Amino acid sequence: MVLSISLVVLLGIIVFVLVRTGYQRIMPGVAVCLFGFFLANTGIAPTITSAVSSVAGWISSF
Repeated sequence: MVLSISLVVLLGIIVFVLVRTGYQRIMPGVAVCLFGFFLANTGIAPTITSAVSSVAGWISSF
């Protein structure tokens, strides 16, 4: 749970910076957010979650 909240905050900061600097526009950002939201409701969501968890565990082992 702590990992997912930290990841959401980190990704939120990255999106905010990209929008502020002009590298990311609002409408494509909304489309990507909606894609992620609907992807979380599919059958591949547990695979993505486990992949993110294993990468985070790999990074924290350093």
